Amino acid sequence: MISRLVALQSGQHQRAKALLDRAGLGLKPQHFGEALRCTAPGLWFEVHPENYLMAGGPRLAWLDAIRERHPVALHGVSLSLAGDARPDREHLARLRELIRRVDPVRMSEHLAWSTLNGRYYPDLLPVARTTERLVRVAANIALAQDALNDEIAIENPSHYLHFDAHTWNETDFLVELVRRTGCGLLVDVNNVHVSASNLGYDAAWYLDQLPADAVREIHLAGHAIDRTASQPLWVDSHDAPVAPEVWSLYLRLIDRIGPRPTLIERDGNIPSFDELLAERAHAAALLGREAAHA
Repeated sequence: MISRLVALQSGQHQRAKALLDRAGLGLKPQHFGEALRCTAPGLWFEVHPENYLMAGGPRLAWLDAIRERHPVALHGVSLSLAGDARPDREHLARLRELIRRVDPVRMSEHLAWSTLNGRYYPDLLPVARTTERLVRVAANIALAQDALNDEIAIENPSHYLHFDAHTWNETDFLVELVRRTGCGLLVDVNNVHVSASNLGYDAAWYLDQLPADAVREIHLAGHAIDRTASQPLWVDSHDAPVAPEVWSLYLRLIDRIGPRPTLIERDGNIPSFDELLAERAHAAALLGREAAHA
């Protein structure tokens, strides 16, 4: 088992090494032409593999064309690794075929569930962090990594409500998953800020607990604040520029762990490609500064 985990990690690290101090963008269909023509140094893109699990057609040809020009990472949203059931083997087989075709620099997923009793829910839902759940999530990650012959980086979720059933804090839970499965971590700094704001803990403390050698990638996104209820609710909306507080947390994180491939996410109120490139350039400048100091 240990030798297999080392092999998985080695393959991922070799492919991702060139992205260490580079920033990327979540790729949107409306930006395909501009993305294909863009020559910004170090640019890479991330896509949801669920949009490309077909045998052929224009959408897959589009991804092939992008892959010829830019590195691509796959960010899954449907493996339901924190669910009660094992990941669907047919889905894993299709995902592995896409990995073979695209040769992504990284495969990532979420610490969340989205399927129950054969039904799919279009959301990334949290779980109570218990030892029993830890065992199940670790088994699902191990099964998925084995089926894909690839390491998976696990993303921390956003939280909106307190769970009384938690017996592990989230950072310890994630670190133990890394120890048991050899997976990596994808640190979504906006998720940390949103969760800390909603639940009342220190976002900087959370980030300080994550082991540097486990962090494979960082996500940055915007959020919204719903002030219609009795207390404000921070929402991981991905429909705004990265907030100043998130940039500050990001800089603190890379000051400690060094540069990591960093992605700007935008899924709503999508601006022009040039506007996203400007946000991405800011992340790249911060990464370059950290790389120069390393």
